[in-house]
Amino acid sequence: MEADILIKIILPAALFIIMLGMGLSLKLRDFQLIIAKPKAVILGVLAQMLMLPLIAYLLILSLNIEGPLAIGLIILALCPGGTTSNLYTYLARGDVALSVTLTSIVSLLAPFTLPLILLMFMDLLLGGGDKVDLPVLKTMAQLLVITVIPISLGMIIHRFKPHFAMAAERYVKIFSIVFLLLIVVGIVAKNIDFMGNYFAQMGIASLLLNIISMVLGLSLASAAKLNFAQQKSIAIEIGFQNGTLAIVIALTLLQNTQMAIAATCYSLLMFITGALFTLILNRFEARTRVS
Repeated sequence: MEADILIKIILPAALFIIMLGMGLSLKLRDFQLIIAKPKAVILGVLAQMLMLPLIAYLLILSLNIEGPLAIGLIILALCPGGTTSNLYTYLARGDVALSVTLTSIVSLLAPFTLPLILLMFMDLLLGGGDKVDLPVLKTMAQLLVITVIPISLGMIIHRFKPHFAMAAERYVKIFSIVFLLLIVVGIVAKNIDFMGNYFAQMGIASLLLNIISMVLGLSLASAAKLNFAQQKSIAIEIGFQNGTLAIVIALTLLQNTQMAIAATCYSLLMFITGALFTLILNRFEARTRVS
């Protein structure tokens, strides 16, 4: 019963609060970037929604990942960026407004795109074997409730109570990081006997997904001749997925612990890779200015 309450009530409620916090930092004018910087926004959205699942699929084939573990990596790749990507963009001196815009746009689109693309990959990867029931319309509705509605609610609060929104946002950000770490610890504890094997396989896969996504994101943005601040934003936005959302989808909507392993490994590793990537970007920028 306790596990039931955690999966069906506490996890979705916590994600609702986290997404509400994201909405608290958003204003309607944040979406004006779609008009002001259309190339950067379109590139970032398309790369995140199309390139990421393709990278995940190629990793699955290359590393011979099967069943629920493979689906878990796809779920992770289909999730939008989270508040962590906005934080690391700030630390990397990237275009924070672009990062926030990309996070919010993909978060608003995800309830509609994620179930459809996930269903396609499930048929591709599971075939006639381990079938997992994924009612598309019900999944869309559930994702709308725990993502789009709280984001919209947060934006409304920010519109009418901006000072309260700014004060509350800080606490929600702290809550989101602490809660994610608690979930990760819980999943590791529950699967402790198998965690060594899981981490050996999915740790490598999630690490490669993270690093390859950031490097390709930076390369694509550079090829598109975006400025360096925008390049950093797109690289980090594509490289940092909302691990909490991936875990909620795996545990609550699909009720499969193994599908949460990729997001668990990813959530442990991304803070380290993000810090190193940010450090490299800042040092490169500093040397460029000197020369």
